[in-house]
Amino acid sequence: MEELLNYRFNNTKLLEEALTHSSFSNSVSNFNRLAFIGDAALGLAISSYFFSTYPDIDCGKLTDLRAANVSTEKLARVAVRHGLYNYLRHNSAILDEKVKEFVITVQQEEKMEFYGGDIKAPKVLADIVESIMGAVYLDCGFDVNALWMIFRRLLEPIIMLNVLEEQPQPVTMLFGLSKKDGKQVDVEHRREGDKNIASVYLDGQFIASASSEHKEIAKLQVAKAALKELFYNPYDKMDVEFVPFQRKKRDVESIPFQKRRWMLNLTRQKRVKEQSRS
Repeated sequence: MEELLNYRFNNTKLLEEALTHSSFSNSVSNFNRLAFIGDAALGLAISSYFFSTYPDIDCGKLTDLRAANVSTEKLARVAVRHGLYNYLRHNSAILDEKVKEFVITVQQEEKMEFYGGDIKAPKVLADIVESIMGAVYLDCGFDVNALWMIFRRLLEPIIMLNVLEEQPQPVTMLFGLSKKDGKQVDVEHRREGDKNIASVYLDGQFIASASSEHKEIAKLQVAKAALKELFYNPYDKMDVEFVPFQRKKRDVESIPFQKRRWMLNLTRQKRVKEQSRS
């Protein structure tokens, strides 16, 4: 672990504690307290980094940048990328199963998911990253700058402002684009067996649905599906409206009138923007 961090601990007991789960036999202490301080230290370190990097952006965008980079999803993927879970001392078969399932899912993804994939990231993976950060933070004398120098490489890729604008959070994008177009979006949830089913309605009209064992994943997936149904690319910028002009006439005629009208409105807006730019 020290080789991975490129850091030598003065007090190796801190590292031992950072890598000990509460399920581990005969453990007097575990990583919970270190994860607590590591979470706070990471928030301060990355806030300072973005505050210095982007002196002209408002606090709303700074908050979004910090949230994207310290989320459970992001940190869990850091733990997977560097194999940190292999160093965790524990005695939990359930933990092993959940971590293994997530690791396999991430490895099979065609592209990197910033906001969440098909399954929920196990919190323990993010906890490992935070607890190790907490151990380093204490060991280096509460030096935030030293902590950032050590961990920035491990946290790569850092989600920068251009990436955040090009790949906005799908739920935020759905609500933002709909509000800009004067439409009301509602996301309804229901439970069927062990599945959470989320459905999106636009001005009362059904658009799409998705299901998952976890409510937040279902909401994320249905937002992506709704954006595609409404002919928005989930990975386009917020100010870009996209309508597929290559769609065949008979396909367009099969689309409900209300949705076709929205498409036409977006087409007109796109043309006006293009004319104003030219």
